[in-house]
Amino acid sequence: MEGKPIAFVLVVGHGPQLEHEEGAAALLRQLGAEVRTLDLWQDFATVFRDDGDENSIARAIIIEAGDRPDLAVVALRAARREPLLADTPALIALPTRQVARVEPSTGFDDFILFPYVPAELYARIRALEWRRSEFSNEERLKVGGLVIDRAAHEVTLDGRRIVLTAKEFSLLLFLASHRGKVFTRSSLLAKVWGARYEGGPRTVDIHVRRLRAKLGDALPLETLRGAGYKLREPSTVDGARGARAEAPR
Repeated sequence: MEGKPIAFVLVVGHGPQLEHEEGAAALLRQLGAEVRTLDLWQDFATVFRDDGDENSIARAIIIEAGDRPDLAVVALRAARREPLLADTPALIALPTRQVARVEPSTGFDDFILFPYVPAELYARIRALEWRRSEFSNEERLKVGGLVIDRAAHEVTLDGRRIVLTAKEFSLLLFLASHRGKVFTRSSLLAKVWGARYEGGPRTVDIHVRRLRAKLGDALPLETLRGAGYKLREPSTVDGARGARAEAPR
């Protein structure tokens, strides 16, 4: 029987500086986090291979490249080529004087300035986990940055309220409540609009188009030719190792 997945923060940087007492690795360990380190030029696959651990999940990647944010970008691209890190949220750590050199297109989810404030460092990691987490309970469903409030009939995306019609909300809620299952247009009409609805299947296509227009890439909805629609399940790699982070407690 497999044990509980080991969740760790991966800190990437210049080898000799990775264990500096004011570095992210040392500070996070003091805060009780599991941390693994990797040199900027090492193979990212070794993070999961070196200790023989096949049941690990990276909570976040922090890349420290000092005055060379360009090297941090190169390292992030290398990390993304490792399947187990492809969807892991990433922070770039840099001094204030380098902030203007970091473009939004680099692929980092956020940045943090150093010298670090330990509480801020941990809070930013938790915030990244929240953005990427996916869960469902009696009150809310969360799909990435998309939060569906069942009771209030409200939807927010990255904290911003999205206005949906009643049927758009019902369709989204139904699909989100049945992640990974394929539904034909006819079955969606019956489940969402009801058996007495006299409109045709095109109604579903129209509402799907509206949801995509309002939610963009945040809606992982697939169109399966000849079959219908499916809201993708959270991405996984080898089971537990690729699981999404749990909702923060």
